[in-house]
This record gives sequence, structure tokens and C-alpha cells, in this order.
Amino acid sequence: MGKTNPDEKILSYNDVVLRRSDLDILSGPYFLNDRIIEFYFSYLSSCSEEILLVPPSIAFWIMNYPVGQGLTEFLEPLHLPEKKLVIFSINDNDDVSKAGGGSHWSLLAFERNANKFFHHDSNGGMNSVHAKRLYNAVVSFMSVSSSATKPVYQECNSSPQQMNGYDCGLYVLTIARVICSWYGRKDKDGDKMWFSAVQGQVTPSVVAGMRNEILGQIRDLMPIK
Repeated sequence: MGKTNPDEKILSYNDVVLRRSDLDILSGPYFLNDRIIEFYFSYLSSCSEEILLVPPSIAFWIMNYPVGQGLTEFLEPLHLPEKKLVIFSINDNDDVSKAGGGSHWSLLAFERNANKFFHHDSNGGMNSVHAKRLYNAVVSFMSVSSSATKPVYQECNSSPQQMNGYDCGLYVLTIARVICSWYGRKDKDGDKMWFSAVQGQVTPSVVAGMRNEILGQIRDLMPIK
């Protein structure tokens, strides 16, 4: 029996291409890569046109875009002013020559009614500097009007914390799912936002179960050979 090719393409989903090696990452206790996060963000994006989950590669380039190099044109296709909820994944990679690098993921979410950016970090605010860098890059592009009140940034110090050194990406995906579910409810809790839902639903056991859940979703979508 021949060896499997880790670069074998197993699924094309919207604009995301997954490879055999991505299944291996999900099967073991490994740090999630950009492709898996982009796949699940794309999967969640189907729930509402008012929600935008920005692919990790786009968030990375926004965060590291050269000052004065025309960020407006880069952001235009995202239609940020039209979105009620925008979710970014934050990576601590500082080397723009190594897309897909870094060692920690966190989540930055913008909620229009609150006019706030909320940073959820499962490792004690490790990515706060990077989250603020992305916030500073996009904050002036969230509204059509230049006179609109500037959204503020808030660090969510009560975010659930990871129990190991490799599940940060799973926390990002689990929190993103809870936020999207919260947004879809009609009985949203005003100023309390999604915080109680995140604290109640993002537990170590739920996060650990996300690996098999995402694997199952991918396998269900894979073409039958």
C-alpha cells in the first residue's frame, strides 16, 4: 500500500483548498494552520450576509500593510461598512516574508451596534499588541462617513483560557461559532454582548471536540471517489 501524499488536494470549498496534511493536523494535537481556520470561517460565513469572517491571510496583510500604500483599495472588496459583525483571526507572526508563520492565534470581533472591537485571547492577552495593530489599521474604514463615532477597542479579560500550547486556533474557531450563534438570536442581551455565551459554551471539552467536528464536516464535503 503506497504512502499518502500530504499535498494531495482533498477539498475545494468556496475559495479554500484543503490538503491531506490538513486532516493530519486536525487528527492530532497540533497547532492549526491558516487553511483550516479559513475553511471554518468560510463555513460559518454562510449563516448571514451581515456577518463577515475575514480569512487569516487577509487579516495578516491588513495588519502588516505598508503605511500610505493604498489600504482603501485593498479593503474595498470586504465591504466593511455594510457588515454588522466582522470577525478577524489574529496571528503573532511579525515576518511578512513568512505567511503562515507565527505561534499563537486570537480573535478580534467588531459589533456595529456596540461600535466596539473586542479581543478574545486564550493565552492571557499574548496577542494584544497584534490585535491593536489590526484595529488601528481598519478602525477608520468601518463606516462610510468620516464623521461617524470612532469604534473603541476592548480587551476581553474574561475570555476562556487554553490548557496547552497548541489549541489557540481551536479557541478562535469555537469562540467565532458562539459569537455567530449569538448574533443570529433574537434575544441578544444588549450591552452584555456574547460574553456569557462564550464563558458558558467555550469549555476545554467543547474545544477539544472541535477537531473531530471539523474533520467530520470536511469528510462530509469531500467528493466521493
